[in-house]
Amino acid sequence: MTIIVHHLENSRSQRILWMLEELALPYEIKRYERNPETMLAPPELKRIHPLGKSPVIEDSGSDGRVIAETGAIVEYLVDKADGKLGAPANRDAALRYRFWLHYAEGSMMPPLLLKLVLGRIPLFGKRATRRIQPMIDVHLDYVERELAQRPWFAGDEMTAADIMMSFPLEAARSRGGLDGSRPHTIAWLDKVHARPAYQAGLAKGGPYAYA
Repeated sequence: MTIIVHHLENSRSQRILWMLEELALPYEIKRYERNPETMLAPPELKRIHPLGKSPVIEDSGSDGRVIAETGAIVEYLVDKADGKLGAPANRDAALRYRFWLHYAEGSMMPPLLLKLVLGRIPLFGKRATRRIQPMIDVHLDYVERELAQRPWFAGDEMTAADIMMSFPLEAARSRGGLDGSRPHTIAWLDKVHARPAYQAGLAKGGPYAYA
């Protein structure tokens, strides 16, 4: 029984490779490259899922079930691994786990993505991104305060919530103003990048601009 990860370069799917390494679940990778002009995913991904996005996984142990959306995939893998990296037993920690699991894509990624897209528009884009940065700073300040209180997003142990938060914070360090002025967040990223499972997923996934 093997999971096939449809992995797009420089994308959210790197988190899935990291998670599979942490869970020690068997998997294969099918790699896709972005269009060098548009930076969009190739049309081949639409043969796997109608949205044509990555990550997408196929689980050969479940009659080839196809699952899209990072959060849904992460929760599916937690269930498949009998709860490993899932919600902690402590109620408050479990609530934090669920919050960060959904916050990553629901709240933090949208302004980062907006800044990236608008930044590619000449003249107008540069002015627009100056207005977006304060929105991003609100999130970065919030994350910094939270990580000053505990080593991982949910509590004392790493969970799938940390895996979900890795991509927006990597993107923020690349293009969203995250730097040494927020030391707890930088220390968290460095700790993530030093994990053997993260390094193994990175080696298997190929080029990734944000590590």
